[in-house]
Amino acid sequence: MGEQTLAARPLVGIIANPISARDIRRVIANANTLQLADRVNIVLRLLAALAACGVGRVLMMPDREGMRVLLARHLTRRQGPDAALPEVAYLDMPVTARVDDTFLAARMMREAGVAAIIVLGGDGTHRAVVRECGRVPIAGISTGTNNAYPEMREATITGLATGLFASGRIPAAQALAANKRLDVRIAGEHEVRHDIALVDAVISHEHFIGARALWKTETLGAVYLAFADPQAIGLSAIGGLLEPVGRHEPGGLAIELAAAGEGRFDLRAPIAPGLLSAVPIAGWERLADGVPHRVRQRSGIVALDGERELVFGARDEVTVTLRERAFLSLDVAACMRYAAAAGLMRCGRAPPPASCPPTLAESLTATTKP
Repeated sequence: MGEQTLAARPLVGIIANPISARDIRRVIANANTLQLADRVNIVLRLLAALAACGVGRVLMMPDREGMRVLLARHLTRRQGPDAALPEVAYLDMPVTARVDDTFLAARMMREAGVAAIIVLGGDGTHRAVVRECGRVPIAGISTGTNNAYPEMREATITGLATGLFASGRIPAAQALAANKRLDVRIAGEHEVRHDIALVDAVISHEHFIGARALWKTETLGAVYLAFADPQAIGLSAIGGLLEPVGRHEPGGLAIELAAAGEGRFDLRAPIAPGLLSAVPIAGWERLADGVPHRVRQRSGIVALDGERELVFGARDEVTVTLRERAFLSLDVAACMRYAAAAGLMRCGRAPPPASCPPTLAESLTATTKP
């Protein structure tokens, strides 16, 4: 096939939140935290899988928590399991240790032309990436406190699926899935603010941001959900145990909550790891694609994917709109099924099954033969 030029070599982005899973919910629920060395090991497993698929370049978000230093020790060693890892370059950007780093990194990776972005974090980190990555597909790895959006899966498999897609061996039609999101609009007297949520937009009676993580259910007024899995942890578990809505199923869910003792019934839900709360339910209804739903509460805070983000007042009009097919992600399970059926991981000269399309490498070889 000849040696690829630098421009033709597949490029994958990795955004690893070095401080995910360290918020107050981890303390009150006696949950484990993910140590820095564990995150570095996840990245190393990703790099090994990407290298096995022919990805020679990776673009990463820098940090000041020590991930870059620990990773460099492996990348400079170039022996044993680290001998064939891809070249890792870091984005030239300021590091603030705030969510702004993720916003900027996702935007810069999109502009750099990455084939996909692998995200290490929870719901909040994935939301930040989706807000800025445009039509670049993401592949999620669950390392946060609440992980309703990123599926629990070994990083090696996610790396293989991403690498096979990025190298052109799995076509987009088989590799990618369209995802829902929630668009939040706050129209005030002098400005209109917009933001998004991948899983849940929650209305709180509080009036100050304070600690961003939201976990006190007695402060909640309403919960809006893009999807609701009964096996989820987090505020989306309220909907998952009330009326499940599939990740790729049409529609969403709007739930009105009541004051203690005033609801139709209480629903006990796992709103954080090890933390179950009784939530008084006033009522609920389905959300339809593209139809704005006006928030009844006149003032408070909007929390997006578990974190307080937006304050609104009595003169503001708040609407939540479900958007289907809003962003793309790697369907890892579908990718690996395709890889098996097409014989993509086979070594040697045996041809793939007759029912499977040729790989990119085979197609290129065939077209270059005299």
